[in-house]
Amino acid sequence: MNLLGRAVFALVRWRARNGLAGDGGTGRRTGIRGETYAYWFLRRQGYLLVARNYQIPGLRGEVDLVGYDGPQLAFVEVKTRTAENAEPELAVTAEKQRLLTRMARRFLAERHIRDTVWRFDVVAIRSRPGRPPDVRLYKGAFGEK
Repeated sequence: MNLLGRAVFALVRWRARNGLAGDGGTGRRTGIRGETYAYWFLRRQGYLLVARNYQIPGLRGEVDLVGYDGPQLAFVEVKTRTAENAEPELAVTAEKQRLLTRMARRFLAERHIRDTVWRFDVVAIRSRPGRPPDVRLYKGAFGEK
């Protein structure tokens, strides 16, 4: 396991020990903190991340993280919620899945990536005030190739 990834994730986890929202944090700020937390969480899991916040001009949305989990390329959607009863993974709707699929195909075409097995993962983070985040990783959450 990557020593740097483990060390940095330990620091990120310590900083998030009281939640990701922070003092007066906006929803966007919480989302950015969640994506950073997910980045280091995945590095600790052994992912080799190659892109972050991939966007296509003229198309709304983005792919939060792209990286290799062993030989498979994973397009990762990160959802962070602060509500007590929130289930962040439920926010990855059928429409969001279609958009992510289109963006993933474009990513592969732009980089001339062929004959690579790829999938979609979801990192669901529930962050409650005063408590460390609860992270769930769903590998191959939808539309696996």
